[in-house]
Amino acid sequence: MARGFESKSVEEQQAEARREPAQNQTLSPQEMEGRRKRDGLLLSRKNIQSQLSSVTNPTHRQMLEAALAELDRQLAELGP
Repeated sequence: MARGFESKSVEEQQAEARREPAQNQTLSPQEMEGRRKRDGLLLSRKNIQSQLSSVTNPTHRQMLEAALAELDRQLAELGP
């Protein structure tokens, strides 16, 4: 039976999830917290970028651009 694109994506996600615990064991609690914070900021950034692509109100656009700049600032503080 042919497998669809979505099932491959799920398999890739499962493989990634199995690899990550081994990587997390070598990280300190502070490093893990930093990684979680960075992941959250990146997710928020992606969400704001998505909203920017469809916003038409100039005031709302300014608010989103300011939020994006703040997220970029926070990401720069965290480093790579």
